[in-house]
This record gives sequence, structure tokens and C-alpha cells, in this order.
Amino acid sequence: MLLNTMELSVCQIMGIIGSSQSLTSRNLSLLYRGGFLDERRDGKLRYYSIRRDLSEDKKAVLALLRTMVKSDKKYKEDLLTLKECTEFQKKTGKCDMKTLQEFMRIKKKDKQIRDQKNQSIIQAQYDLC
Repeated sequence: MLLNTMELSVCQIMGIIGSSQSLTSRNLSLLYRGGFLDERRDGKLRYYSIRRDLSEDKKAVLALLRTMVKSDKKYKEDLLTLKECTEFQKKTGKCDMKTLQEFMRIKKKDKQIRDQKNQSIIQAQYDLC
């Protein structure tokens, strides 16, 4: 559902959801062949977006999915990561795999720091009991 917001490349989606290139490409290819997505190539990069001329049944499927993910915690996290990823790319002026790998490395490091802080807080609360 991230494609609701904008056209995204395979590597952008990988960076946002943290999946492998092969899994991401395979799923996007299935959605493209199923008539849900448009594909655009720019050099080695492939960009995907939701088709504008969807049939009524495909529109209904997407509407159902939008309703289902609206309150999903992971989806909200992915939207925030999309925003961060877009800002990171604007700063670097690049949209390539190397840039996305750097973004993913920074994101992973930030998560590790947050997890350590959360673990310390939990331990401190446990020690108080």
C-alpha cells in the first residue's frame, strides 16, 4: 500500500520494508502481471505505481486493503520510513542501490539504539519491582 503515496523503485521499497531484492521484485512483478501496477524503467532501476485505469473489481480489492491497513502499526511505521527515505534521498541527491543500502544501514543502527534504550528502561522498571 506504500504505492498509494507515490511511484517507488524496487530498491526504495526494499529499504522501507526491509525485504530482499528477489522477494520484493517477485511480488511487484506478480502485482504488475495481475494488472494492479504500472512499471517504468530508468536505466537499471524499475519503478512501480498503482495503475490509474484499474477495473472496478481491482479498485474494490485495493479499497478493502486500504481499509484493512489504515490502523496497522507496521504500515504506519513503513509510511514514516518512506518519509525518512525520501528525505535521505533528497539530501544525497541520489536514488540508487548504494544510497538505499546506506539508508538501511543507518535505519538498522537507529533501531538497535532504540531497542537498547527500551531494554534498559524495561530492566530498570523490573529492578524497581
